[in-house]
Amino acid sequence: MIEPARLQEELAGEATEAFDAGEVMIGHIANSPEPLIHLPDVLPFDISITKHVFMLWLVAAAVFFLVTFTVRRYLRQPQMVPSGFANVLEYMVIWVRDSIVEPNVGKRWVRTWAPWLLTFFVFILGANAIGMIPIFEVTGLFNHYVLHGGEDAFLTHLGHGGATATANFNVTAGLATVTFFSIIAAGTLAHGFVQHWKHLAPGGLNFVLRFVVVLIEIMGMFVRPFALTMRLAANMTGGHLAILAILSMVFLFAELFGSALLGIAVGAFVSVPLAVGISALELIVILVQAYVFTLLSAVFIGMAIHVHH
Repeated sequence: MIEPARLQEELAGEATEAFDAGEVMIGHIANSPEPLIHLPDVLPFDISITKHVFMLWLVAAAVFFLVTFTVRRYLRQPQMVPSGFANVLEYMVIWVRDSIVEPNVGKRWVRTWAPWLLTFFVFILGANAIGMIPIFEVTGLFNHYVLHGGEDAFLTHLGHGGATATANFNVTAGLATVTFFSIIAAGTLAHGFVQHWKHLAPGGLNFVLRFVVVLIEIMGMFVRPFALTMRLAANMTGGHLAILAILSMVFLFAELFGSALLGIAVGAFVSVPLAVGISALELIVILVQAYVFTLLSAVFIGMAIHVHH
């Protein structure tokens, strides 16, 4: 007679072989395993179009056309009174300018950096939000049941891989790199190129202390974009992993105990309610993370401008 503990271990092993939760979760957050469009390498760089690159282009195009259409429609009105989405856009512009940019860079530089930081905020917000919209899942179902696309079809490959580009550390590192050079540009515009680098260490220090301070400041220059990279990507990845882990309980319990009804019960009373709750929190996270990234970028740019602070 097989002991209950041993039987449970054997069933757990079979369930693990039948349903690999880790593989499923990684497949839903990682980039597409194969490029959607193969392009020749440029020097040592592979510039083929992956799913996350496609998503970045999609978000950029959507933001560009939506904002352009809204602004042009607003400018054609004789009374210049915003309505509909123009109200939302106007509030967003004023909020970013007055609450994020101006307190950090100052009134003198607000017109210089507000458009740049506003673009950051809207783009990151859109890239975060697209992960909560099941457009690629719906596209995959449409391709399978209506278009009957094969395994090599473009829409088939589009359904594979993560649905949030900002969960990719390469994407957030690219955004943080832009912030890195913006900090240098802000200091150069405000004080001149040479004086900007002189501000790494205050005057009146001896050679040893100056060397140590400059070394610490240079390390800080690279730590700041690294922190931006990790914070955004980790938060966007963590939320999706939590949702996928909770939904995986349905299949794990069904296969572990050999009962589909138990899996359905776990899904109905545990997994789905928890997943819905975490999804609601994710709606807050996508806004907060766009705000935090933009705010910290504004703070770092302001530090380069107002060195005496």
